[in-house]
Amino acid sequence: MTSDPSLFPDASGADVADVDETLPTGAPLAARMRPRSLDEFVGQTHVVGPRTALRVAIAKKAVPSIVLWGPPGTGKTTLARLIAMETGARFVQLSAVSAGVADLRRAVAQAQQSAKGGRRTILFIDEIHRFNKAQQDAVLPSVERGDVVLIGATTENPSFEVNKALLSRSRVFVLHQLDEAALGAIVDRAAADSERGLGGRVRFAESARARLLALAGGDARSALNALELAAQIAAARGADAPVTANDVEQAMQQRALRYDRAGDEHYDVISAFIKSVRGSDPHAAVYWLARMLEAGEDPMFVARRLVILASEDVGLADPTALSVAVSAHAAAHAIGMPEAIYPLVEATLYLALAPKSNSGLRAYSAAAGAVEEHGSLPVPLHLRNAVTGLMRQLGYGKGYQYAHDFADAKIDQQHLPDELRDSTFYTPSDQGREKRT
Repeated sequence: MTSDPSLFPDASGADVADVDETLPTGAPLAARMRPRSLDEFVGQTHVVGPRTALRVAIAKKAVPSIVLWGPPGTGKTTLARLIAMETGARFVQLSAVSAGVADLRRAVAQAQQSAKGGRRTILFIDEIHRFNKAQQDAVLPSVERGDVVLIGATTENPSFEVNKALLSRSRVFVLHQLDEAALGAIVDRAAADSERGLGGRVRFAESARARLLALAGGDARSALNALELAAQIAAARGADAPVTANDVEQAMQQRALRYDRAGDEHYDVISAFIKSVRGSDPHAAVYWLARMLEAGEDPMFVARRLVILASEDVGLADPTALSVAVSAHAAAHAIGMPEAIYPLVEATLYLALAPKSNSGLRAYSAAAGAVEEHGSLPVPLHLRNAVTGLMRQLGYGKGYQYAHDFADAKIDQQHLPDELRDSTFYTPSDQGREKRT
């Protein structure tokens, strides 16, 4: 490969920097307050606290390729930039939304030139889960050779979204949603900082700060940008006007519910919903229902889960539950949102409060196990239909007892194959109607 650096211009769409570049005039507060050192980095002590593996690797300037997985506003991009700064590496940022294979190859070529001068390159790929297989495969050889130190950032579970070969060559660090203490420290620093922040010009009216932290939902970027706008709203009333809870609500407009209908949050919340109904907790069940619907989940997805829950977890303890769930499904489909909330919440609470039995599932699992173990056992002759003379001659249907000819329609007759004649698959629970069967 040629060694002329001029042949490798900056990758299209890439941010190539020494990390400490000057921000443009009017940069958002969240950008201005980006931590300048690991000591300023708030939260995620389980990842970058003293004596953690990553902190030690940074100190030794021997950071491996890593994937940072966490919700928005938890510091993934900031941490990547700090790692580059602390280790003296060149920082190249690509967005998986806009970058292609050609951009990756150009960035790697630049990194190879930089390495000849003794400087490593950190290739930061934001939203790496949006890279397709071909794009991820393109960066793999460079990671293996050490041409770049890859830092990928993702809000999605990398187990599902990142190429297994690439993942096996990287360490995954999970960043958590910031708690109120960490978020409060970030907000207070921004409010007081006279160089980059609001320079003490902000004071909070009662409950305004708490409202800001609550609405931000653990997202530092959202909190800081809302603080800046709320301060502007307050200043319009007068230089000494405090930021009120109403200012905060106007600035935030609406809590940004962290929920991706195709991602981890989707599966986590529906899992919590199902387990709350199954656990007979109506309060939690309706909370998770609201989390889904308020974030824009498809109401029919929820309705289908309710039908499954009615059969799987309520079952014969209350057979009416299935009718309630099916009716809620039909009603939600007929009327649509927002009124679909009514049948969905009714069915949710009914199922949460109903007695529970999974005897049907257990019976089927046991029967399926017998099928797998014994294969296709022959149907007993007396249970077979004799539709031709030959079949009758062979004994089909001989000795069959018609249940309705007997009291209570109950008969002592073998209905299982000979090999399973003494097997028991269904065991009633002691819940609801089932305990009376």
